[in-house]
Amino acid sequence: MTTFTKRTYGSFGQFWDDVRFLRTNRSAVQAAMSGKTVSPAFRERIILAVTAVNQCRYCSYVHTRAALKSGVSREEVENLFAGMFDAEPEEERVALLYAQHWAETRGHPDPEMTDRLKDSYPPETVEAVHGVIRMINLSNLFGNTVDRVLYALSFGLLGGDKK
Repeated sequence: MTTFTKRTYGSFGQFWDDVRFLRTNRSAVQAAMSGKTVSPAFRERIILAVTAVNQCRYCSYVHTRAALKSGVSREEVENLFAGMFDAEPEEERVALLYAQHWAETRGHPDPEMTDRLKDSYPPETVEAVHGVIRMINLSNLFGNTVDRVLYALSFGLLGGDKK
């Protein structure tokens, strides 16, 4: 038996923190998702940067399609999943590096990274970036939690017999 290694929520409190953030910042998330504060391609690049770290197969599938539809090239998608941002628009790189770092540190980015994000974009873009990151992080970890349950069921780890 192999070990389940994808990221999931460590506690209900962590899940609730993301839900609370999204509810409190609903207007910033809605503006980002509608393309008012960041372009659809920029939004999808952020989403793919976070999803690459969290490795949610459901979000990878859905947002690869959305990224391609928004004008992101297949090569860019592959680079984003590989954690390479050299081919991405220069004006988006700070946000993409921040999104990756945010996911890698499980929502505890270094203050220098946060300052760099704030120095690089206007406040409404910073809010949009944070909203997109938190929205996809919740989706990634929820999808991975579903996979963890499926994994446990397939190995009889939830008390059922596997025949």
